[in-house]
Amino acid sequence: MSNSMQHAYQGIARADREKRIGHRSLLIWFTGLSGSGKSTMAVAMEAELQRRGLLTYVLDGDVVRRGLCSDLGFSLEDRTENIRRIGEVAKLMVDAGVIVLAAFISPLAKDRQRVREIMPEGSFFEVYCNSSLSVCEHRDVKGLYKKAREGKIAEFTGISSVYEEPSNPEMILPTGTSTVASCVEQLMSAIMAKVAISAAEHV
Repeated sequence: MSNSMQHAYQGIARADREKRIGHRSLLIWFTGLSGSGKSTMAVAMEAELQRRGLLTYVLDGDVVRRGLCSDLGFSLEDRTENIRRIGEVAKLMVDAGVIVLAAFISPLAKDRQRVREIMPEGSFFEVYCNSSLSVCEHRDVKGLYKKAREGKIAEFTGISSVYEEPSNPEMILPTGTSTVASCVEQLMSAIMAKVAISAAEHV
C-alpha cells in the first residue's frame, strides 16, 4: 500500500467522533451494594442525558451476566474477570463517543482501579451509591438478602463476601437517604461539566 493510501486510512480519532456527536464521551461507573440504587441511578441518568440529546448506553450487571459473562460464577476470581470484560467493552464504547453508564456491584477496589487505569485519562467517573446494608436489605426487591441470610446464596456481597468501599470516588451519592431526583440533579451538574465541548472546539 502506498504512503498516500496509508495516510488516507489512518482511522477516526475519538476527538473527531466527539465533535461530530457534540459532546465528550465518558464512563460513569456506579458501584455499591445490591439494592443501593446503582441500576436505578443509571437508568434515570440515561433518561435525563437522552432528554438533552446526548448519546448514551447503560451496561447493567444482570444483562451482562446473561450474555457476555454467562460463563462466570460469583467467586471473587470470577467477579474480577466479569469486571475486566466489562471494562474492556466500556473502553471501546467510550472510544466510539458514547457516554456509558455502568451499574455493577464491583466489590473489589483493585478491580475498579484496573478499569480506571485502562481508560483514557479523565474518562472514568466513579460514583459510589452509598446506602447502608440495613436499607439495602429492607429494599431487597429480588429477595436475595433473605436467601443469603438463610445460606441459600453463597458469596453474597455484604453478607458472606466482602465489599470494599471506594476511597476516593468522583462522587458519593446518598442513595439510601435521598430521592432519585435529588441524586440525578447532583450528578447531572458534574457530568454536564465533564462532557461539554466548547464552541471553540467545534471549529
